[in-house]
Amino acid sequence: MRHRDVSRLMTREVVTVPRNATFKDIVRALREHEVSAVAVTDAAGHPLGVISEGDLLPKSADQGDWFRSLPRPEPWESDKAAGTTAEELMSAPAICARPDWTVAEAARLMESQRVKRLLVVDDADVLVGIVTRGDLLRIFLRDDDSIRGEIIADVLDRTLHLDPAAVSVEVVDGQVTLRGAVRFRSLVPVVERLCRTVDGVVRVTQQLAWETDDMDTGR
Repeated sequence: MRHRDVSRLMTREVVTVPRNATFKDIVRALREHEVSAVAVTDAAGHPLGVISEGDLLPKSADQGDWFRSLPRPEPWESDKAAGTTAEELMSAPAICARPDWTVAEAARLMESQRVKRLLVVDDADVLVGIVTRGDLLRIFLRDDDSIRGEIIADVLDRTLHLDPAAVSVEVVDGQVTLRGAVRFRSLVPVVERLCRTVDGVVRVTQQLAWETDDMDTGR
Protein backbone atom coordinates (compact mmCIF):
# COMPACT_ATOMS: atom_id res chain seq x y z
CA MET A 1 0.00 0.00 0.00
CA ARG A 2 1.37 3.37 -1.01
CA HIS A 3 0.41 6.61 0.70
CA ARG A 4 1.27 10.15 -0.27
CA ASP A 5 3.35 11.51 2.54
CA VAL A 6 3.79 15.02 3.86
CA SER A 7 7.01 15.54 1.88
CA ARG A 8 5.03 15.32 -1.37
CA LEU A 9 2.38 17.79 -0.27
CA MET A 10 4.25 20.38 1.76
CA THR A 11 5.56 23.75 0.61
CA ARG A 12 9.34 23.74 0.92
CA GLU A 13 9.89 27.49 0.66
CA VAL A 14 8.69 28.64 4.08
CA VAL A 15 8.52 32.32 4.92
CA THR A 16 10.32 32.83 8.23
CA VAL A 17 11.08 35.69 10.59
CA PRO A 18 13.47 35.86 13.57
CA ARG A 19 12.17 36.10 17.11
CA ASN A 20 13.03 39.81 17.27
CA ALA A 21 11.14 40.73 14.08
CA THR A 22 8.88 43.73 14.64
CA PHE A 23 5.12 43.82 14.11
CA LYS A 24 5.55 45.79 10.88
CA ASP A 25 8.28 43.42 9.67
CA ILE A 26 5.85 40.53 10.07
CA VAL A 27 2.99 42.29 8.30
CA ARG A 28 5.38 43.22 5.50
CA ALA A 29 6.51 39.59 5.13
CA LEU A 30 2.91 38.37 4.95
CA ARG A 31 2.06 40.89 2.27
CA GLU A 32 5.19 40.53 0.15
CA HIS A 33 5.00 36.74 0.04
CA GLU A 34 1.19 36.58 -0.12
CA VAL A 35 0.90 34.07 2.71
CA SER A 36 -1.39 33.95 5.74
CA ALA A 37 1.26 32.85 8.26
CA VAL A 38 5.01 32.92 8.89
CA ALA A 39 7.25 30.66 10.95
CA VAL A 40 9.41 32.07 13.72
CA THR A 41 12.83 30.38 13.81
CA ASP A 42 16.07 30.65 15.72
CA ALA A 43 19.49 31.12 14.12
CA ALA A 44 19.86 27.37 13.53
CA GLY A 45 16.54 27.09 11.69
CA HIS A 46 14.63 25.44 14.52
CA PRO A 47 10.98 26.53 14.59
CA LEU A 48 9.87 28.41 17.71
CA GLY A 49 6.31 29.20 16.76
CA VAL A 50 3.90 30.44 14.10
CA ILE A 51 2.38 33.85 13.52
CA SER A 52 -0.81 33.95 11.48
CA GLU A 53 -2.98 36.86 10.43
CA GLY A 54 -5.25 35.86 13.31
CA ASP A 55 -2.42 36.43 15.78
CA LEU A 56 -2.00 39.98 14.48
CA LEU A 57 -5.67 40.88 14.36
CA PRO A 58 -5.97 41.78 18.08
CA LYS A 59 -3.64 44.70 17.39
CA SER A 60 -6.19 46.13 14.96
CA ALA A 61 -9.05 45.36 17.32
CA ASP A 62 -7.28 47.35 20.03
CA GLN A 63 -7.40 50.51 17.92
CA GLY A 64 -10.02 53.20 18.32
CA ASP A 65 -12.62 54.16 20.93
CA TRP A 66 -15.50 52.41 19.19
CA PHE A 67 -14.08 48.99 20.14
CA ARG A 68 -14.16 49.94 23.82
CA SER A 69 -17.93 49.28 23.80
CA LEU A 70 -17.45 45.66 22.70
CA PRO A 71 -17.08 42.78 25.20
CA ARG A 72 -13.71 42.65 26.91
CA PRO A 73 -11.20 40.49 25.03
CA GLU A 74 -9.86 37.21 26.30
CA PRO A 75 -6.52 37.45 28.17
CA TRP A 76 -4.60 35.96 25.25
CA GLU A 77 -6.09 38.62 22.96
CA SER A 78 -4.88 41.36 25.28
CA ASP A 79 -1.40 39.82 25.28
CA LYS A 80 -1.39 39.70 21.48
CA ALA A 81 -2.54 43.30 21.24
CA ALA A 82 0.31 44.39 23.51
CA GLY A 83 2.95 42.39 21.63
CA THR A 84 5.43 44.16 19.36
CA THR A 85 7.88 41.39 18.38
CA ALA A 86 7.58 37.95 16.83
CA GLU A 87 8.42 36.26 20.11
CA GLU A 88 5.55 38.06 21.83
CA LEU A 89 3.07 37.57 19.01
CA MET A 90 3.70 33.97 17.96
CA SER A 91 1.63 30.93 18.89
CA ALA A 92 4.07 28.60 20.61
CA PRO A 93 5.33 25.98 20.81
CA ALA A 94 5.31 25.20 17.11
CA ILE A 95 3.18 22.18 16.16
CA CYS A 96 5.38 20.09 13.88
CA ALA A 97 5.18 17.08 11.58
CA ARG A 98 7.79 14.91 9.88
CA PRO A 99 8.25 14.66 6.10
CA ASP A 100 7.52 10.91 6.10
CA TRP A 101 4.19 11.22 7.92
CA THR A 102 1.09 10.10 6.06
CA VAL A 103 -1.76 12.45 5.30
CA ALA A 104 -3.82 10.71 7.97
CA GLU A 105 -1.16 11.28 10.65
CA ALA A 106 -0.84 14.96 9.78
CA ALA A 107 -4.60 15.43 9.62
CA ARG A 108 -5.09 13.82 13.04
CA LEU A 109 -2.51 16.14 14.59
CA MET A 110 -4.10 19.20 12.98
CA GLU A 111 -7.51 18.17 14.27
CA SER A 112 -6.35 17.36 17.79
CA GLN A 113 -4.36 20.61 18.10
CA ARG A 114 -7.00 22.67 16.25
CA VAL A 115 -4.48 24.28 13.92
CA LYS A 116 -4.65 25.11 10.23
CA ARG A 117 -1.04 24.31 9.40
CA LEU A 118 1.92 22.24 10.57
CA LEU A 119 5.58 23.11 10.34
CA VAL A 120 7.61 20.21 8.93
CA VAL A 121 10.99 19.44 10.49
CA ASP A 122 13.74 16.94 9.76
CA ASP A 123 15.49 14.60 12.19
CA ALA A 124 17.53 17.52 13.54
CA ASP A 125 14.31 19.52 14.14
CA VAL A 126 15.30 21.99 11.42
CA LEU A 127 12.45 23.54 9.46
CA VAL A 128 12.12 22.01 5.97
CA GLY A 129 8.56 22.87 4.97
CA ILE A 130 5.00 23.73 5.90
CA VAL A 131 1.79 21.83 5.19
CA THR A 132 -1.72 23.27 5.40
CA ARG A 133 -5.21 21.82 5.52
CA GLY A 134 -5.58 22.68 1.85
CA ASP A 135 -2.42 20.72 1.01
CA LEU A 136 -3.78 17.62 2.74
CA LEU A 137 -7.04 17.88 0.82
CA ARG A 138 -5.17 17.68 -2.49
CA ILE A 139 -5.19 13.88 -2.31
CA PHE A 140 -8.92 14.04 -3.06
CA LEU A 141 -8.11 15.56 -6.45
CA ARG A 142 -6.77 12.20 -7.65
CA ASP A 143 -8.64 11.02 -10.72
CA ASP A 144 -10.94 8.02 -10.50
CA ASP A 145 -8.87 5.88 -12.87
CA SER A 146 -5.78 6.24 -10.67
CA ILE A 147 -7.74 5.29 -7.56
CA ARG A 148 -9.30 2.29 -9.30
CA GLY A 149 -5.93 1.13 -10.62
CA GLU A 150 -4.36 1.33 -7.16
CA ILE A 151 -7.20 -0.65 -5.57
CA ILE A 152 -6.94 -3.40 -8.17
CA ALA A 153 -3.13 -3.63 -8.22
CA ASP A 154 -2.21 -2.85 -4.60
CA VAL A 155 -5.22 -3.93 -2.53
CA LEU A 156 -6.72 -6.85 -4.40
CA ASP A 157 -3.65 -8.28 -6.11
CA ARG A 158 -0.45 -7.53 -4.18
CA THR A 159 -1.84 -7.17 -0.65
CA LEU A 160 -4.72 -9.67 -0.49
CA HIS A 161 -3.67 -11.93 -3.39
CA LEU A 162 -7.22 -12.03 -4.68
CA ASP A 163 -8.17 -12.69 -8.25
CA PRO A 164 -8.96 -9.18 -9.54
CA ALA A 165 -11.50 -10.71 -11.90
CA ALA A 166 -13.54 -11.90 -8.91
CA VAL A 167 -14.14 -8.38 -7.64
CA SER A 168 -15.19 -5.48 -9.85
CA VAL A 169 -14.20 -1.98 -8.82
CA GLU A 170 -16.12 1.13 -9.84
CA VAL A 171 -14.97 4.60 -8.83
CA VAL A 172 -17.02 7.73 -9.41
CA ASP A 173 -15.93 11.04 -7.86
CA GLY A 174 -13.81 9.15 -5.35
CA GLN A 175 -16.70 6.91 -4.26
CA VAL A 176 -15.81 3.23 -4.62
CA THR A 177 -18.28 0.42 -5.25
CA LEU A 178 -17.11 -3.19 -4.94
CA ARG A 179 -19.07 -6.07 -6.48
CA GLY A 180 -18.35 -9.76 -6.79
CA ALA A 181 -17.38 -12.55 -4.41
CA VAL A 182 -14.49 -13.54 -2.17
CA ARG A 183 -13.65 -16.92 -0.72
CA PHE A 184 -14.23 -16.16 2.96
CA ARG A 185 -16.74 -13.93 4.70
CA SER A 186 -13.99 -12.55 6.98
CA LEU A 187 -12.29 -11.01 3.95
CA VAL A 188 -15.20 -8.67 3.20
CA PRO A 189 -14.50 -6.10 5.97
CA VAL A 190 -10.76 -6.37 5.27
CA VAL A 191 -11.23 -5.51 1.59
CA GLU A 192 -13.53 -2.63 2.49
CA ARG A 193 -11.15 -1.23 5.12
CA LEU A 194 -8.08 -1.37 2.87
CA CYS A 195 -9.92 0.30 0.01
CA ARG A 196 -10.95 3.09 2.37
CA THR A 197 -7.28 3.81 3.16
CA VAL A 198 -6.36 4.44 -0.48
CA ASP A 199 -5.54 8.11 -1.00
CA GLY A 200 -8.40 9.99 -2.63
CA VAL A 201 -11.17 7.59 -1.62
CA VAL A 202 -14.20 9.41 -0.24
CA ARG A 203 -16.46 6.45 0.46
CA VAL A 204 -16.57 2.67 -0.02
CA THR A 205 -19.73 0.69 -0.70
CA GLN A 206 -19.44 -3.07 -1.01
CA GLN A 207 -21.83 -5.62 -2.47
CA LEU A 208 -19.64 -8.66 -1.95
CA ALA A 209 -20.74 -12.24 -1.50
CA TRP A 210 -18.61 -15.04 -0.03
CA GLU A 211 -18.16 -18.73 -0.65
CA THR A 212 -17.45 -19.86 2.93
CA ASP A 213 -18.81 -18.33 6.12
CA ASP A 214 -15.78 -18.61 8.39
CA MET A 215 -17.36 -16.22 10.88
CA ASP A 216 -20.24 -18.50 11.82
CA THR A 217 -19.32 -19.46 15.39
CA GLY A 218 -22.44 -21.60 15.78
CA ARG A 219 -20.97 -24.47 13.78
